[in-house]
Amino acid sequence: MKFLQLLSGENCRLKILICMKMKKKYGFSWGIPLFLIAMIGIFRMIPSWAEAYACLFYPFISTLLSAFSSLFPFSVGDCFIVGTCLWILIYPFYAWRKRKGAKKTVGTIIRVLMWVYIWFYFAWGLNYFRFPFYERTGIAKAAFSAEKFQDFLTGYVGKLNESYSKAGDTLSGWYLERYTTAGPMSKIPVAGVIQEGYGKMASRFGLVEPGKFLRVKPMLWSRLMSRVAVTGYMGPFFTEFNLNQELLSVEYPFTYAHELAHRLGIASEAEANLYAYLVTSAAQEPAIRFSGYFSMLGYVVNNARRLLTEEQYQEIVKRIRPEIVELYNSHLLYWREKYNPGMGQIQHQVYNAYLKGNQVSSGTKNYSEVIGLLMSLQEDRIVL
Repeated sequence: MKFLQLLSGENCRLKILICMKMKKKYGFSWGIPLFLIAMIGIFRMIPSWAEAYACLFYPFISTLLSAFSSLFPFSVGDCFIVGTCLWILIYPFYAWRKRKGAKKTVGTIIRVLMWVYIWFYFAWGLNYFRFPFYERTGIAKAAFSAEKFQDFLTGYVGKLNESYSKAGDTLSGWYLERYTTAGPMSKIPVAGVIQEGYGKMASRFGLVEPGKFLRVKPMLWSRLMSRVAVTGYMGPFFTEFNLNQELLSVEYPFTYAHELAHRLGIASEAEANLYAYLVTSAAQEPAIRFSGYFSMLGYVVNNARRLLTEEQYQEIVKRIRPEIVELYNSHLLYWREKYNPGMGQIQHQVYNAYLKGNQVSSGTKNYSEVIGLLMSLQEDRIVL
């Protein structure tokens, strides 16, 4: 009887130890990610925390991740996304064969997705929650008026025409060819010029200083991205920026500069457009400078159509050199032939929701808001 009591006591202690180990194991596997997700929620509400992350921690994190991803000529982030999606599809079958049970299988998948979510934000995504541009830079937001917009258009069109006349000998027809590493544009030091430009303005606008390991990557699925009008994107998981392999030479420098702005800690699409424009339009190399002015033309046209009368709009168009108008129309036709309206609309809705979910209230319209930023800089006399 005494022996049975001792045995019963040992079993009880054994059960308690097992329960404690189970609690420790599952408390760690669920508690840590839940805590970090809660921290992300706090960053959303406190911009000063996000600003501290961007200035103090992101430079180190981005350098570390870029150092790893730069070892490979392909997009590591794209491979990671594909691998994660494949794992989510395959794992349930593996778990079923191993008799893991539905509850445990679903729990494992949820935990993996939680860590992917955490990785996205702590690797780069917290930059979405920084102070807005005007608050961070101390630049006053320009009050819009038709007169101010007309003044901006006059200055812009003049510089656009001038940049074409200086780059005319350089263009020689190849500007509407696809950019390749063996093409004419590859002989122009685009990366060096743009990185040097960012180095000069980084501290003024709260960007990370361009450092090492800034290796641009080709998209793994450029043709698919062309069908939804995506010419480049920032890979947040390994802080690498990816460009569409079907980019035209005329847009390559500006797109490179736009995606590099994201890599340097800028999440806003309008801001990325702004810095890409400032860096390329200030370049001494004529082809890079023209790319900056030309790539801004679409946003200028969109705003002009919306804000001006038809007569005023046509007057602005008449001031643009006919060679540039022809180039612009050919550029539009090139991408229109690749675009799939059904797929493009789905991508637009998804990305619009994604931006709004990350406190970019205007969604995809944020791209065109670059004109407002430029007008504010012009009023503040900061335009390069």
